[in-house]
Amino acid sequence: MRFAPLRYLFPGWYAVPMGLAGLALAWHRAVPLMGDMASAMALLAGGLAAASFAVLLVATALRGWFHADAWREDRQHPVRHTFVATLPISVLLVATVAVALFGPHPLANALWWVGSLGQLFATVWVLSRWWGRLAWPSVTPALFIPIVGNVIAPLAGVTLGHADWSAAQFGIGLLFWPVVLVLVIVRTAVQGLWPERLRPTTFIFMAPPAVVGLAALQLGAPLVLAWMCWGMAVFCFLWVGMQVKQIAALPVSLPHWGMSFPLAALAALTLRLATPGSLLSVLGPALLALTSLVVLGLLFATVRGLRDGSLLAPEPVASIVPAAAG
Repeated sequence: MRFAPLRYLFPGWYAVPMGLAGLALAWHRAVPLMGDMASAMALLAGGLAAASFAVLLVATALRGWFHADAWREDRQHPVRHTFVATLPISVLLVATVAVALFGPHPLANALWWVGSLGQLFATVWVLSRWWGRLAWPSVTPALFIPIVGNVIAPLAGVTLGHADWSAAQFGIGLLFWPVVLVLVIVRTAVQGLWPERLRPTTFIFMAPPAVVGLAALQLGAPLVLAWMCWGMAVFCFLWVGMQVKQIAALPVSLPHWGMSFPLAALAALTLRLATPGSLLSVLGPALLALTSLVVLGLLFATVRGLRDGSLLAPEPVASIVPAAAG
Protein backbone atom coordinates (compact mmCIF):
# COMPACT_ATOMS: atom_id res chain seq x y z
CA MET A 1 0.00 0.00 0.00
CA ARG A 2 1.20 3.50 -0.79
CA PHE A 3 2.74 5.29 2.21
CA ALA A 4 1.98 2.17 4.31
CA PRO A 5 4.48 2.98 7.13
CA LEU A 6 2.67 6.30 7.73
CA ARG A 7 -0.25 4.35 9.20
CA TYR A 8 1.93 3.91 12.30
CA LEU A 9 3.02 7.54 12.57
CA PHE A 10 1.23 7.94 15.89
CA PRO A 11 0.64 11.43 17.38
CA GLY A 12 3.31 10.74 19.99
CA TRP A 13 5.94 11.38 17.33
CA TYR A 14 5.58 15.09 18.11
CA ALA A 15 7.46 14.34 21.32
CA VAL A 16 10.57 14.52 19.09
CA PRO A 17 10.28 18.28 18.28
CA MET A 18 9.10 18.83 21.86
CA GLY A 19 12.30 17.34 23.22
CA LEU A 20 14.52 19.18 20.74
CA ALA A 21 12.76 22.50 21.41
CA GLY A 22 13.09 21.95 25.16
CA LEU A 23 16.79 21.27 24.69
CA ALA A 24 17.15 24.49 22.66
CA LEU A 25 15.48 26.50 25.42
CA ALA A 26 17.72 24.88 28.05
CA TRP A 27 20.86 25.76 26.08
CA HIS A 28 19.52 29.30 25.67
CA ARG A 29 19.19 29.54 29.45
CA ALA A 30 22.85 28.50 29.71
CA VAL A 31 24.11 31.49 27.69
CA PRO A 32 24.79 33.72 30.76
CA LEU A 33 26.98 30.95 32.23
CA MET A 34 28.50 29.42 29.10
CA GLY A 35 28.54 32.19 26.49
CA ASP A 36 28.59 31.83 22.70
CA MET A 37 28.94 28.05 22.70
CA ALA A 38 25.59 27.72 24.47
CA SER A 39 24.05 30.14 22.00
CA ALA A 40 25.28 28.06 19.05
CA MET A 41 23.95 24.84 20.62
CA ALA A 42 20.57 26.49 21.19
CA LEU A 43 20.45 27.52 17.55
CA LEU A 44 21.37 23.99 16.41
CA ALA A 45 18.78 22.30 18.62
CA GLY A 46 16.16 24.88 17.66
CA GLY A 47 16.83 24.29 13.97
CA LEU A 48 16.47 20.53 14.45
CA ALA A 49 13.22 21.08 16.36
CA ALA A 50 11.75 23.24 13.58
CA ALA A 51 12.93 20.83 10.86
CA SER A 52 11.55 17.73 12.61
CA PHE A 53 8.26 19.52 13.26
CA ALA A 54 7.94 20.52 9.58
CA VAL A 55 8.67 16.96 8.41
CA LEU A 56 6.15 15.52 10.87
CA LEU A 57 3.50 18.04 9.83
CA VAL A 58 3.81 17.01 6.17
CA ALA A 59 3.86 13.32 7.13
CA THR A 60 0.77 13.81 9.34
CA ALA A 61 -1.11 15.44 6.46
CA LEU A 62 -0.21 12.53 4.17
CA ARG A 63 -1.25 10.06 6.86
CA GLY A 64 -4.60 11.81 7.26
CA TRP A 65 -5.14 11.58 3.50
CA PHE A 66 -4.09 7.98 2.93
CA HIS A 67 -4.94 6.48 6.35
CA ALA A 68 -7.91 8.42 7.71
CA ASP A 69 -9.02 5.33 9.64
CA ALA A 70 -5.69 5.27 11.53
CA TRP A 71 -6.22 8.86 12.66
CA ARG A 72 -9.72 7.89 13.85
CA GLU A 73 -8.24 4.96 15.80
CA ASP A 74 -5.78 7.33 17.49
CA ARG A 75 -8.60 9.55 18.70
CA GLN A 76 -10.46 6.56 20.11
CA HIS A 77 -7.47 4.83 21.69
CA PRO A 78 -7.47 4.92 25.54
CA VAL A 79 -3.85 6.12 25.75
CA ARG A 80 -2.87 7.38 22.30
CA HIS A 81 -5.59 10.05 22.24
CA THR A 82 -3.72 12.03 24.92
CA PHE A 83 -0.70 12.36 22.62
CA VAL A 84 -2.79 14.36 20.13
CA ALA A 85 -1.94 17.36 22.31
CA THR A 86 1.75 17.01 21.47
CA LEU A 87 0.99 18.66 18.11
CA PRO A 88 -0.21 22.06 19.46
CA ILE A 89 2.39 21.90 22.23
CA SER A 90 5.07 21.47 19.55
CA VAL A 91 3.74 24.56 17.79
CA LEU A 92 3.91 26.50 21.06
CA LEU A 93 7.45 25.34 21.73
CA VAL A 94 8.71 26.10 18.21
CA ALA A 95 7.25 29.60 18.59
CA THR A 96 8.87 29.89 22.03
CA VAL A 97 12.28 28.92 20.66
CA ALA A 98 11.89 31.44 17.82
CA VAL A 99 11.07 34.22 20.29
CA ALA A 100 13.93 33.24 22.61
CA LEU A 101 16.52 33.15 19.81
CA PHE A 102 15.31 35.94 17.51
CA GLY A 103 12.89 38.05 19.54
CA PRO A 104 9.21 38.85 18.83
CA HIS A 105 8.23 38.40 15.19
CA PRO A 106 4.83 38.30 13.42
CA LEU A 107 5.41 34.70 12.29
CA ALA A 108 6.30 33.59 15.82
CA ASN A 109 3.24 35.45 17.09
CA ALA A 110 0.98 33.64 14.60
CA LEU A 111 2.52 30.27 15.51
CA TRP A 112 2.05 31.01 19.19
CA TRP A 113 -1.65 31.75 18.72
CA VAL A 114 -2.15 28.58 16.68
CA GLY A 115 -0.41 26.54 19.38
CA SER A 116 -2.17 28.27 22.25
CA LEU A 117 -5.67 27.90 20.84
CA GLY A 118 -4.90 24.37 19.61
CA GLN A 119 -3.74 23.38 23.07
CA LEU A 120 -6.87 24.86 24.63
CA PHE A 121 -9.03 22.88 22.20
CA ALA A 122 -7.06 19.68 22.90
CA THR A 123 -7.56 20.17 26.65
CA VAL A 124 -11.32 20.64 26.28
CA TRP A 125 -11.52 17.62 23.95
CA VAL A 126 -9.60 15.31 26.32
CA LEU A 127 -11.54 16.48 29.36
CA SER A 128 -14.85 16.02 27.51
CA ARG A 129 -14.11 12.29 27.55
CA TRP A 130 -14.19 12.43 31.35
CA TRP A 131 -17.95 13.06 31.30
CA GLY A 132 -18.25 9.40 30.42
CA ARG A 133 -16.44 6.76 32.41
CA LEU A 134 -12.73 7.45 32.81
CA ALA A 135 -11.08 4.06 32.21
CA TRP A 136 -7.95 3.25 34.19
CA PRO A 137 -5.92 2.39 31.05
CA SER A 138 -6.30 6.07 30.06
CA VAL A 139 -4.66 7.24 33.27
CA THR A 140 -0.91 7.25 32.66
CA PRO A 141 1.72 10.00 32.99
CA ALA A 142 0.90 10.85 29.35
CA LEU A 143 -2.30 12.40 30.68
CA PHE A 144 -0.19 15.32 31.93
CA ILE A 145 0.49 16.30 28.30
CA PRO A 146 -2.92 17.64 27.20
CA ILE A 147 -3.89 18.93 30.63
CA VAL A 148 -0.77 20.60 31.99
CA GLY A 149 0.56 21.62 28.55
CA ASN A 150 -1.29 24.89 29.00
CA VAL A 151 1.39 26.17 31.39
CA ILE A 152 3.80 26.46 28.44
CA ALA A 153 1.88 29.43 27.02
CA PRO A 154 3.55 32.20 29.11
CA LEU A 155 7.09 31.21 28.08
CA ALA A 156 6.68 33.18 24.85
CA GLY A 157 3.26 34.75 25.36
CA VAL A 158 4.48 37.39 27.81
CA THR A 159 7.26 38.54 25.47
CA LEU A 160 4.78 38.65 22.58
CA GLY A 161 2.49 40.94 24.57
CA HIS A 162 -0.15 38.39 25.55
CA ALA A 163 0.47 38.31 29.30
CA ASP A 164 -3.22 38.29 30.29
CA TRP A 165 -4.18 35.43 27.98
CA SER A 166 -1.02 33.55 28.94
CA ALA A 167 -1.89 33.88 32.63
CA ALA A 168 -5.42 32.63 31.98
CA GLN A 169 -4.18 29.59 30.07
CA PHE A 170 -1.50 29.01 32.71
CA GLY A 171 -4.31 28.85 35.27
CA ILE A 172 -5.99 26.00 33.38
CA GLY A 173 -2.88 23.86 33.60
CA LEU A 174 -2.35 24.83 37.22
CA LEU A 175 -5.92 23.81 38.07
CA PHE A 176 -5.66 20.31 36.60
CA TRP A 177 -2.05 19.46 37.44
CA PRO A 178 -2.89 18.18 40.96
CA VAL A 179 -6.03 16.48 39.63
CA VAL A 180 -4.03 14.43 37.12
CA LEU A 181 -1.32 13.75 39.71
CA VAL A 182 -3.89 12.27 42.10
CA LEU A 183 -5.51 10.24 39.31
CA VAL A 184 -2.17 8.73 38.26
CA ILE A 185 -1.23 7.84 41.85
CA VAL A 186 -4.65 6.30 42.52
CA ARG A 187 -4.44 4.32 39.28
CA THR A 188 -1.08 2.94 40.43
CA ALA A 189 -2.59 1.86 43.74
CA VAL A 190 -5.76 0.37 42.25
CA GLN A 191 -4.68 -0.95 38.85
CA GLY A 192 -0.91 -1.13 39.06
CA LEU A 193 1.64 0.52 36.80
CA TRP A 194 1.00 1.31 33.15
CA PRO A 195 2.32 -1.10 30.50
CA GLU A 196 6.07 -1.64 30.61
CA ARG A 197 6.70 -0.05 27.19
CA LEU A 198 5.22 3.21 28.56
CA ARG A 199 7.55 3.21 31.56
CA PRO A 200 9.81 5.98 30.11
CA THR A 201 6.81 8.33 30.25
CA THR A 202 7.21 8.25 34.05
CA PHE A 203 9.71 11.08 33.49
CA ILE A 204 6.76 13.32 32.59
CA PHE A 205 6.15 13.73 36.34
CA MET A 206 9.06 16.22 36.26
CA ALA A 207 7.67 18.44 33.52
CA PRO A 208 4.74 20.20 35.28
CA PRO A 209 6.68 21.64 38.25
CA ALA A 210 9.66 22.58 36.06
CA VAL A 211 7.58 24.41 33.45
CA VAL A 212 5.32 25.97 36.08
CA GLY A 213 8.43 27.44 37.72
CA LEU A 214 9.72 28.89 34.44
CA ALA A 215 6.31 30.22 33.40
CA ALA A 216 5.59 31.70 36.84
CA LEU A 217 8.81 33.72 36.67
CA GLN A 218 7.87 34.87 33.19
CA LEU A 219 4.55 36.10 34.60
CA GLY A 220 6.34 38.03 37.35
CA ALA A 221 5.71 35.65 40.25
CA PRO A 222 7.95 35.81 43.36
CA LEU A 223 11.24 33.97 43.08
CA VAL A 224 10.33 31.80 46.06
CA LEU A 225 7.56 30.17 44.01
CA ALA A 226 10.10 29.13 41.36
CA TRP A 227 12.30 27.63 44.09
CA MET A 228 9.31 25.62 45.37
CA CYS A 229 8.68 24.32 41.86
CA TRP A 230 12.36 23.51 41.47
CA GLY A 231 12.26 21.47 44.67
CA MET A 232 9.26 19.52 43.40
CA ALA A 233 10.90 18.93 40.02
CA VAL A 234 14.16 17.73 41.60
CA PHE A 235 12.24 15.40 43.89
CA CYS A 236 10.39 13.96 40.86
CA PHE A 237 13.76 13.57 39.11
CA LEU A 238 15.10 11.54 42.05
CA TRP A 239 11.84 9.61 42.33
CA VAL A 240 11.57 8.58 38.67
CA GLY A 241 15.31 7.96 38.67
CA MET A 242 14.51 4.78 40.58
CA GLN A 243 13.04 3.47 37.32
CA VAL A 244 16.15 4.05 35.22
CA LYS A 245 17.40 0.46 35.48
CA GLN A 246 14.08 -0.93 34.24
CA ILE A 247 13.86 1.68 31.47
CA ALA A 248 17.41 0.96 30.31
CA ALA A 249 16.48 -2.71 29.90
CA LEU A 250 13.72 -1.84 27.41
CA PRO A 251 14.36 -1.60 23.66
CA VAL A 252 14.29 2.06 22.61
CA SER A 253 10.88 3.01 21.24
CA LEU A 254 8.81 6.16 20.77
CA PRO A 255 7.77 6.45 24.47
CA HIS A 256 11.45 7.01 25.33
CA TRP A 257 11.12 10.49 23.83
CA GLY A 258 8.85 11.23 26.79
CA MET A 259 12.05 11.54 28.84
CA SER A 260 13.53 14.37 26.76
CA PHE A 261 11.32 17.39 27.38
CA PRO A 262 10.98 16.87 31.17
CA LEU A 263 14.77 16.62 31.53
CA ALA A 264 15.21 19.75 29.40
CA ALA A 265 12.61 21.64 31.46
CA LEU A 266 14.38 20.77 34.72
CA ALA A 267 17.74 21.82 33.25
CA ALA A 268 16.24 25.10 32.03
CA LEU A 269 14.71 25.94 35.42
CA THR A 270 17.96 25.06 37.21
CA LEU A 271 19.93 27.32 34.87
CA ARG A 272 17.32 30.07 35.26
CA LEU A 273 17.81 30.03 39.04
CA ALA A 274 21.60 29.66 38.90
CA THR A 275 23.89 32.52 39.82
CA PRO A 276 27.67 32.61 39.22
CA GLY A 277 29.49 30.60 41.87
CA SER A 278 26.36 28.95 43.26
CA LEU A 279 25.71 25.21 43.49
CA LEU A 280 23.13 25.52 40.72
CA SER A 281 25.75 27.00 38.40
CA VAL A 282 27.38 23.55 38.53
CA LEU A 283 24.22 21.46 38.71
CA GLY A 284 22.57 23.31 35.81
CA PRO A 285 25.29 22.53 33.24
CA ALA A 286 25.45 18.94 34.54
CA LEU A 287 21.71 18.49 33.95
CA LEU A 288 22.07 20.15 30.57
CA ALA A 289 24.86 17.73 29.63
CA LEU A 290 22.73 14.78 30.76
CA THR A 291 19.75 16.03 28.74
CA SER A 292 21.92 16.56 25.67
CA LEU A 293 23.32 13.04 25.91
CA VAL A 294 19.84 11.54 26.32
CA VAL A 295 18.49 13.49 23.32
CA LEU A 296 21.53 12.60 21.21
CA GLY A 297 21.09 8.93 22.08
CA LEU A 298 17.39 9.12 21.23
CA LEU A 299 18.18 10.75 17.89
CA PHE A 300 20.60 7.97 16.93
CA ALA A 301 18.16 5.29 18.10
CA THR A 302 15.32 6.93 16.16
CA VAL A 303 17.32 7.08 12.94
CA ARG A 304 18.31 3.43 13.41
CA GLY A 305 14.70 2.44 14.14
CA LEU A 306 13.40 4.25 11.07
CA ARG A 307 16.05 2.60 8.93
CA ASP A 308 15.28 -0.93 10.12
CA GLY A 309 11.52 -0.38 10.24
CA SER A 310 11.09 -1.12 13.96
CA LEU A 311 9.54 2.28 14.81
CA LEU A 312 6.91 2.79 12.10
CA ALA A 313 5.28 -0.50 13.00
CA PRO A 314 2.16 -1.66 14.90
CA GLU A 315 2.27 -1.13 18.64
CA PRO A 316 2.49 -4.29 20.74
CA VAL A 317 -0.75 -5.02 22.53
CA ALA A 318 -0.33 -4.78 26.29
CA SER A 319 -2.53 -6.88 28.51
CA ILE A 320 -4.25 -5.03 31.34
CA VAL A 321 -4.17 -7.11 34.51
CA PRO A 322 -6.77 -5.99 37.06
CA ALA A 323 -5.70 -5.64 40.65
CA ALA A 324 -6.59 -8.59 42.83
CA ALA A 325 -9.55 -8.08 45.10
CA GLY A 326 -8.58 -7.49 48.68
